[in-house]
Amino acid sequence: MPLYEFRCPEGTRFEASFSMSQAPQVLDCPSCGQESRRRISAPKLSISGSAEFKLIDSTKRSAHEPEVVSSRLPAGGKAQPSRYTHNPLHQKLPRP
Repeated sequence: MPLYEFRCPEGTRFEASFSMSQAPQVLDCPSCGQESRRRISAPKLSISGSAEFKLIDSTKRSAHEPEVVSSRLPAGGKAQPSRYTHNPLHQKLPRP
């Protein structure tokens, strides 16, 4: 379903999703409650610039241009496991 952009008289902009046959011309603003008119805006046809596009692009690039490792492995000893999260609440969870 397409996204429609609305703007209230106070200048608040927001988006709402409707089917093309049911898109209203006027919608109540979620912040002030006034009637907001539907605006004509550019369609969002591309995903370029999004996180999804960057992930796909880096995956494709790494297949042909792998990163070059220029340092050696650390000398001996057992390395500390890297933490996946910095949230202190996650440390209280049971370990497998």
